[in-house]
Amino acid sequence: MQILEPQQFASWNDPIEMLYTCHSKVKRFCHQLSILPGYLEKNGVNQAVLNDVKIILQYFNCAAPLHHDDEEKDFFPALMLKAPEIQSQVEELERQHIDLHENWRLLSEQLEDLIAQESISVDPALIQRFVLGYDKHILIEEPLFELGKQHLTETELKAIGQVMSNRRHP
Repeated sequence: MQILEPQQFASWNDPIEMLYTCHSKVKRFCHQLSILPGYLEKNGVNQAVLNDVKIILQYFNCAAPLHHDDEEKDFFPALMLKAPEIQSQVEELERQHIDLHENWRLLSEQLEDLIAQESISVDPALIQRFVLGYDKHILIEEPLFELGKQHLTETELKAIGQVMSNRRHP
């Protein structure tokens, strides 16, 4: 089931690239989720599916919420000081974070049932809602990353990167 593509590597010294790297993972995992129902229908639950679903669960249970914190607590506030005109976009993105977390809660329950082998399928409509939510979200968010590259100084970016790192490695 796994679709291999080049991994992106970034460091905490470049937090915007770290945000992009997270989005790359989100896109890859969303693609895997989108093909999951068809794969299950054709191949059933096997070890490859269980392995991939465990990785996806780990990412969206742990890394995705940290990524959203990185944006809401550090990146967006710093960028809004330099570009206050983005406030309505940031407010929309923060609302979307709530929806993304709720969609994930519902989807993760089904994925957990799959892992526990209490189910042999996942609702395609729920996957589609989750994936489309992230697609829409990323389309609004990534232009703000580019704006951050234009407006935030190297010192500001390194400080944001340090906070992001500390969030994961206290």
